[in-house]
Amino acid sequence: MPPRNPLKLYFIRHATPDWNRIDIPYMTPPGPPLTPKGEKEAQALGNFLKDQGVVKLYHSPFERTSKTAQIAAGVNDIPCLVETRLAEWHGEVEAAEQVSQRMLSVLDEARAESEQIGPIGLVTHGGPVAVLLHELGLESEKLSAFKRKFDHSNPLPPAGAWEAEWNAESSSWNLDLKFIPSV
Repeated sequence: MPPRNPLKLYFIRHATPDWNRIDIPYMTPPGPPLTPKGEKEAQALGNFLKDQGVVKLYHSPFERTSKTAQIAAGVNDIPCLVETRLAEWHGEVEAAEQVSQRMLSVLDEARAESEQIGPIGLVTHGGPVAVLLHELGLESEKLSAFKRKFDHSNPLPPAGAWEAEWNAESSSWNLDLKFIPSV
C-alpha cells in the first residue's frame, strides 16, 4: 500500500546566531542566541514551511535551533520538539561516521512519521545537514559547490531549507535547496 502522504522532509539550518558572543561557547549547548536578523529569518522560514504544509518540527537542543524552530512553528501553530540527535557536529570529539549514524537514525524515524502525518522539518546545523545530503546521494561536486557558496562552509544559509522528497519509482531522494531567506 502506498504511503498516505507524499514522503517529504525539510533539512533546516538554524537562523543567524550572535557570532560575536565569545562569552558563550558556540559548540556547547546552549550556544549563542539568535540575533534580531535571525528572528526575522525564522519568521520567514515559518511562512515558507506553512506554504509547504509542514506539520511538525524537530530541533537540536542548542538555543539557536530551538528558537528558530519555536518561531517557525508559531507561524504555523504546529508542534515543535527537541531531538538531541540533531545537535551540532563537534568535530574535535565526534567523527563523521558518528554524525552520519545519528542523523540517519533521526531520518528513519522522521521518514516513517512523515508517511503517516505529512511533511516534517528537522531544524539542525550546517554540518549535520551536509552529512545527510551526502548520505542521501547528493553528488560530492554539487555539495562542495553549495559549501563554497554559503558562510562557514555550510551547504545552506542561516534559516535555509533543503527539501528531500522520496521518489518511489527510482528508490532515491530528490534533493533541492528550496528556501533561502531574504531578510
